Amino acid sequence: MGDDDGSKSKAELDARFTELYRAHLRDVYSYSYYRVGNHHDAEDLTEQTFLQAYRHFERAMRESNGRPLRPWLIRIAHNLAANFYRDRSRKPESAIEDAGVISSVHTTESLVEGREELQSILAGVAQLPDDRREALIMRFALGMDNREIARALGRTDGATKVLLHRAIRQLEGIVASSEDTQA
Repeated sequence: MGDDDGSKSKAELDARFTELYRAHLRDVYSYSYYRVGNHHDAEDLTEQTFLQAYRHFERAMRESNGRPLRPWLIRIAHNLAANFYRDRSRKPESAIEDAGVISSVHTTESLVEGREELQSILAGVAQLPDDRREALIMRFALGMDNREIARALGRTDGATKVLLHRAIRQLEGIVASSEDTQA
């Protein structure tokens, strides 16, 4: 049959998938952790994400035309997390105490001063509608740019920019009102 038909050998695909896994394991785990709020469920979601990605990897490589596959992976994690809540009919716990398991590069701690402020921001993020929460997690926890977020959420660049803007404004409002009630 040969490689002239454009298909890649199983060994080559597996090697490419291993590269993808190593490059994006931390991002997929971080994303899952911010969505579900605990280490155990985040590990399960991460594992499911890569299992599903492996099943569709060859097609994704063909269709990506050389574009990065991170938005595709995060979209899989996003869909699995949505199913996770549907299946368990529960909201995320804000058990962010063990956030130390995520590398400091991927936490929002660098954006805020002190743990109390971080707690109020994370509590505020949990109150946002799903799409706004998703966009903020992708932007600030994973450092994804607007175009990557747009691809992961299946939206246009413009709609994503508006979504992020509204999410930040709403979060600022939530955090400000929680500070007023604590004062």
